[in-house]
Amino acid sequence: MHDYSIRAASPDDLDGARALMLDTVHRDFGTGYVPRWHADIIDPAAAYLASPRHTLLVAVDPRDNGVVATAALDSRGPAHPPNPRHLAERYPSGETAQLRRVYVRPEHRRRGLARRLVEELLAFAAADGGYRAVYLHTDPQVPGAEGFWRSLGKIVHDERDDTDAAFGVVHFEIPMDR
Repeated sequence: MHDYSIRAASPDDLDGARALMLDTVHRDFGTGYVPRWHADIIDPAAAYLASPRHTLLVAVDPRDNGVVATAALDSRGPAHPPNPRHLAERYPSGETAQLRRVYVRPEHRRRGLARRLVEELLAFAAADGGYRAVYLHTDPQVPGAEGFWRSLGKIVHDERDDTDAAFGVVHFEIPMDR
């Protein structure tokens, strides 16, 4: 068992975090980098370090100081489009803590890293004092993703039930006071 260090990302962690995120969108999502969806991956400092209401966490393997997991939070609610209008209205920007980029390298999965990172993000959101909801969406095709998020929150919309949905994304709300 590794004794991972979880911390807020520093500028020194950004190359490792970016590499992990890009690997994930290529390997797990099969989309590769799509600018309109993944701009925060290219410039995580602007997306997560510049605002005191945003954060990027990393889990670091003490054996080599490599970033093996990421998790981020920002104050942008789901945009419409591509997300359903009712979600954009229910989770407005500024009042919604959106969880993003909760990614773990495959060889480090099943060790509780994602759960620990999410707990830290929830504590960050609660400490902010301005968030009224925690929202995220996930691709249910990624092995383990849907089950993980179901263990932490509730589904608020499943696009697999929509006849006109392009992606089949599942949207969740996570209680801040877990």
